[in-house]
Amino acid sequence: MDEEGPECGKPDFVLLDQVTMEDFMENLKLRFEKGRIYTYIGEVLVSVNPYQELPLYGPEAIAKYQGRELYERPPHLYAVANAAYRAMKRRSRDTCIVISGESGAGKTEASKHIMQYIAAVTNPSQRAEVDRVKDVLLKSTCMLEAFGNARTNRNHNSSRFGKYMDINFDFKGDPIGGHIHSYLLEKSRVLKQHVGERNFHAFYQVLRGCEDTELRNLHLQRNPAVYNFTRQGAGLNALESDERSHYLAVMEAMRVIGFSAEEVRSVHRILAAVLHLGNIEFVETEEAGLEQGHLEVAEEELVDHVAELTATPRELVLRCLLSRTVASGGRDLIEKGHTAAEASYARDACAKAVYQRLFEWVVSRINSVMETRDRDPRRDGKDTVIGVLDIYGFEVFPVNSFEQLCINYCNEKLQQLFIQLILKQEQEEYQREGITWQTVDYFNNATIVELVERPHRGVLAVLDEACSAAGTITDRIFLQSLDTHHRHHPHYTSRQLCPTDKTMEFGRDFRIKHYAGDVTYSVEGFIDKNRDHLFQDFKRLMYNSSDPTLRAMWPDGQQDITEVTKRPLTAGTLFKNSMVALVENLASKEPFYVRCIKPNEDKVASRLDEDHCRHQVAYLGLLENVRVRRAGFASRQPYPRFLLRYKMTCEYTWPNHLLGSDKAAVSALLEQHGLQGDVAFGHTKLFIRSPQTLVTLEQSRARLIPIIVLLLQKHTLKDNYVPFSDHAEVSR
Repeated sequence: MDEEGPECGKPDFVLLDQVTMEDFMENLKLRFEKGRIYTYIGEVLVSVNPYQELPLYGPEAIAKYQGRELYERPPHLYAVANAAYRAMKRRSRDTCIVISGESGAGKTEASKHIMQYIAAVTNPSQRAEVDRVKDVLLKSTCMLEAFGNARTNRNHNSSRFGKYMDINFDFKGDPIGGHIHSYLLEKSRVLKQHVGERNFHAFYQVLRGCEDTELRNLHLQRNPAVYNFTRQGAGLNALESDERSHYLAVMEAMRVIGFSAEEVRSVHRILAAVLHLGNIEFVETEEAGLEQGHLEVAEEELVDHVAELTATPRELVLRCLLSRTVASGGRDLIEKGHTAAEASYARDACAKAVYQRLFEWVVSRINSVMETRDRDPRRDGKDTVIGVLDIYGFEVFPVNSFEQLCINYCNEKLQQLFIQLILKQEQEEYQREGITWQTVDYFNNATIVELVERPHRGVLAVLDEACSAAGTITDRIFLQSLDTHHRHHPHYTSRQLCPTDKTMEFGRDFRIKHYAGDVTYSVEGFIDKNRDHLFQDFKRLMYNSSDPTLRAMWPDGQQDITEVTKRPLTAGTLFKNSMVALVENLASKEPFYVRCIKPNEDKVASRLDEDHCRHQVAYLGLLENVRVRRAGFASRQPYPRFLLRYKMTCEYTWPNHLLGSDKAAVSALLEQHGLQGDVAFGHTKLFIRSPQTLVTLEQSRARLIPIIVLLLQKHTLKDNYVPFSDHAEVSR
């Protein structure tokens, strides 16, 4: 390792003298104080968010890591990105980088640096197509942050959606395309936010960034406090100049990606329509002879604005707001008027759905630009892939709802994958290879995953059952059903099951003991959020818009109400299905892990709160990871691959050996280097305990390669040499 001395602590937690929480935290804190925010656990990278700009990135730093082995340089995100890229390029194997940690731990910034590294080390030939793909990959991050991120109490730029990006490479290792998958946008944020938080960045950027003329055309005012959907966070705005600079950056990103000027205007009109929709209120007026009052919109000018901005007829917008069409026996249609409460619910459902469709359209539009083009026919369409996962961290708020359940379930699934790929598979491999070592106990969270996703009895299955009961089941009855199914589950409880626990409320709360800690969930709104119901009238309204961009977001609006018979999948089921697919996708690739840690709750630079970090170290399973690596080995390679790379460093193995077996040849090679004491011999693989052994072998190899090249050149020239006296004969 260069550039780091003993005063910076151990660059790899595997090298600690003792594996205790105290030793782990002491090393983590020492490195953090020295500006070393990255530390390895074998091939896993632990990253601590510094909350400040550090001189760790850029072209000079990239050059230091490019083409190097993982342990030749100090721990860094670039080293992980380089390892994933080299593994993909060398072995033509798909790889993935899984970035995990709680909100504010630096996951999104880590994914940006990884993308920048991959963009920098590819494209030596400066081909226009590769440049185009790289530009789109980098600029897409800016756009997705605008539409999918928001200020929260824990993070000023919190991703309120999950993102998995596949980057496709050709056989030369150049990026030729990509695809983004998004997961569970927190669309309830459109309607309201917790105290101290804001709506999605895009709303404030349009209000602060648009020119006065465009703002007038959108019927908007610059002050976010004017609108119900942005009022809560209005006092938390950044400087107006900062909002405008962010807006300009997004406009530039849209231009580079390939959004047309008309598409950009459509996006602005849709954002404005959502803001106006949020300000529409309803009043009931009494009419003689009617049991139910007559419903009206309090400020009809807002209906005009929504109709204009969505390019839909005003009378149809008003009708969708005040009533809905239902099928009554056969194909008869009846228009049923809303109460004020029903109209408010329908308005909110429409606002959430419009924003979600806008976000999904943005992702789809980026994908259409990034899709792989001009595949090499020799590859038969088989590109290699690097996947980068940046997904929400574990969340515990004062009030936790359906979104937090889904997010924490997602983290349970990823933790389960981590256990399987890093811990469980490691132990099983040593057993298969006949390597003797001490078994490491670890917590298997499969029982928690099953609690949420199990068919028929899991939390999501019970919730789906409640949603299918056509309004007869309340959130409270749903909770009672959960209690019945899980009263004996070790990771589930509620106030009904534990009457003495006054931290929960009767008929409202249940608690799950997650791997990361206990979380109390309030069931209020669970059924509505899971059912995620939007009346077909709104879908048909948007589908019939004369704005082609908006129309493209609502393909399901072409269905007639009498044709809509199949109940759509619930939000919970869709999310569960996407998580199962994601985990299967990741499990099929060679994984690299970045485990992000948030140093303090106040987002303050140069301060590490030991208690807060200790909790994260515990729930991320980092100590168990260290114990597995210490009990095991830093690297393992099949004997043929090891010889192929290092046989030139030993006189008994170069150019070929006559020692009976590859295992015997590897033993002779290591003995010549004096490294036999740091390895173990498996049935088919060599296991190397210390990273330093690999560095020693790499350095020896690097010294010999120029000499071997020179010898080969001399040998080739000698074979092709023709004496002068023979030239005439040769020419004949």
